[in-house]
Amino acid sequence: MSSATPAAAPDVSNPDVVLVVDFGAQYAQLIARRVREARVYSEIVPSTMPVAEMLAKNPKAIILSGGPSSVYAEGAPRLDRAIFEAGVPVFGMCYGFQLMATTLGGTVDNTGAREYGRTELHVSKAGSTLFEGTPVEQSVWMSHGDACSAAPEGFSVTASTDVVPVAAFENDEKKLYGVQYHPEVLHSTHGQQILEHFLYRGAGIEPSWTTGNVIEEQVAAIRAQVGDKRAICGLSGGVDSAVAAALVQKAIGSQLTCVYVDHGLMRKGETEQVEKDFVAATGANLKVVDAQERFLDALAGVSDPETKRKIIGREFIRVFEQAQLEILQEEGPEVAFLVQGTLYPDIVESGGGTGTANIKSHHNVGGLPDDIEFQLVEPLRQLFKDEVRMVGQELGLPDEIVQRQPFPGPGLGIRIVGEVTKERLDLLREADAIAREELTAAGLDREIWQCPVVLLADVRSVGVQGDGRTYGHPIVLRPVSSEDAMTADWSRLPYDVLAKISTRITNEVADVNRVVLDITSKPPGTIEWE
Repeated sequence: MSSATPAAAPDVSNPDVVLVVDFGAQYAQLIARRVREARVYSEIVPSTMPVAEMLAKNPKAIILSGGPSSVYAEGAPRLDRAIFEAGVPVFGMCYGFQLMATTLGGTVDNTGAREYGRTELHVSKAGSTLFEGTPVEQSVWMSHGDACSAAPEGFSVTASTDVVPVAAFENDEKKLYGVQYHPEVLHSTHGQQILEHFLYRGAGIEPSWTTGNVIEEQVAAIRAQVGDKRAICGLSGGVDSAVAAALVQKAIGSQLTCVYVDHGLMRKGETEQVEKDFVAATGANLKVVDAQERFLDALAGVSDPETKRKIIGREFIRVFEQAQLEILQEEGPEVAFLVQGTLYPDIVESGGGTGTANIKSHHNVGGLPDDIEFQLVEPLRQLFKDEVRMVGQELGLPDEIVQRQPFPGPGLGIRIVGEVTKERLDLLREADAIAREELTAAGLDREIWQCPVVLLADVRSVGVQGDGRTYGHPIVLRPVSSEDAMTADWSRLPYDVLAKISTRITNEVADVNRVVLDITSKPPGTIEWE
């Protein structure tokens, strides 16, 4: 037991798997998600995987993602022609479309005639496999510099744009299809329909995969991974850890003990909620550890956000190790596994995706110490937040848990810009509680993705309160709308709601004399400030 890397999960075969070949696209996981939304199981594989290994997975179809490269660039990703000759339906998007064209003898020109963003697509064969039932003029999302000017032999050109003569082609005989644009993004108005046409009509796949399948597959994988050993799960109060714990509880029952660490970084009332709601919903064993003083001591004098994240991650593990010893003394069998609610966006932002940069250490990913003595069980590792909520509902968790807005594992420790102290935590807890109360009262809980409330602890500004000069802290409201946390926009909350939140915070929370609104999208900003 020596690594923070998840133990290899057993292969859970699925008869209708669709492989998404990732060429470094920012949207590769979104493609896989769209496939799953079409009720078809999907997996992402790197473009460096040999074609023989891809075909050994017996895929029902293969999708080639976009990517940042030009097909003419030195060192650009390539693909063995054998993938197009194996009889497996293939759908190329953007770079994958151009790679299919050049590999099979078509022509892609480096003309410099670029298309970025919303573009009008002209469908020339409205009854084709991909475009049946869609408008002859439709808006799509382009992002390319090269352009296909001639389709490979045997392909029909089915769409174009004012700039690109071949914006889509189809070969029904060989079941090979491609589009120059990104059907997976919402800006392509009929993109999901086009993708489903490929899956259902082109590849002949029946839409039968559901969140129930996720549960069945993960339960089997967890049982095979854990065996007769014991596992512990760190409950943070958030939906991710709760769903992960409920899933593992379903798989191994009493072999799981959930550990809730009261590190003093939670929001107002959340410790009580975890103790009441989660146990009532799952019947799981729950051990509560009071570690507030330990975490405050470890964070004393630390202002750097990355250092704070790593300290919090380290202390979590140390607390778990102590809990392991206590459980061992009480119950005997070895505790070998640590369950975490890691999601795919956590992996991407920690540099774990194909060709992705490390934006910030996630407490479940980059924040763990190197000498961790648990093997990790991460049953939600390939899912987005909305998919996790669906799994939670399927497992019977109450809405109070499943619909809870996202909250970071490091808690309020990364919503205090500056050193974390008990006084600052108490201040932020009160401001956060007011914001949550007013958003709930206004019926806006489901309208926004989340609303981090941030304390700028190292910043003070002049104010006037009670006819006197004050020198207090600013509080930042960060309401955002998002589908999956990969991108986000600031939520346009009603002015009267914002005004009420501001008035209450400045009136009721000591040492706060200013409330500001963060109107930055992601990118360039992240959702959390630290």
